[in-house]
Order: sequence, then structure tokens, then C-alpha cells
Amino acid sequence: MRIDIRKEQLRTLEQAAHSFPGGAAPSTIWRWHRRGVRGVRLETVVIGGKRFTSVEALERFAEASTAAREPASLDTAPPERDEATQGKLRAVGLL
Repeated sequence: MRIDIRKEQLRTLEQAAHSFPGGAAPSTIWRWHRRGVRGVRLETVVIGGKRFTSVEALERFAEASTAAREPASLDTAPPERDEATQGKLRAVGLL
């Protein structure tokens, strides 16, 4: 997928680096764009000579690179959860 500059929230690579919990170096974001991780590359666009990514592209990158890391056996249905766990997940908006 490509970044849609009309719909996505653009960030400079430096802004993207600082948006991570604990922070990341801008060079890390650049490396994710140039070389990727496990065959997954971060999408970027160039506007006026400056390179941008987007919040949505970072989300797609995180999902795809995580999926590439996980063994295929984990792609099966999630384990059954008891009612207490489901209640906690509902309370925080995850279900």
C-alpha cells in the first residue's frame, strides 16, 4: 500500500522516531525505510525535497514486521479466554 497524503497523518522521519514509546533514533526510521525488517520496508514519500512517513504507514509497518517475525503456527485462532479476561479486555476497549 502507498501513503495517501490526502488522508494520512504525515510525519517527518524525526517526528516519527520521537513518537515511539521510549523513542527511536531517526536513523532507525531511515533504516526501516531503506533496508526494512524481515523483508518489510517502511513506506515514505518525498514532498518538496523532504521525506515523510505517516502514522498509518508506521502502523502497517509494525503489523507486517510483527507478522513476519511470528511463526506460522501462531496464525491460528486465538486461545479461548475466560469471562474475567474478556471483561478486562472490554473495559479497556480491546473487545
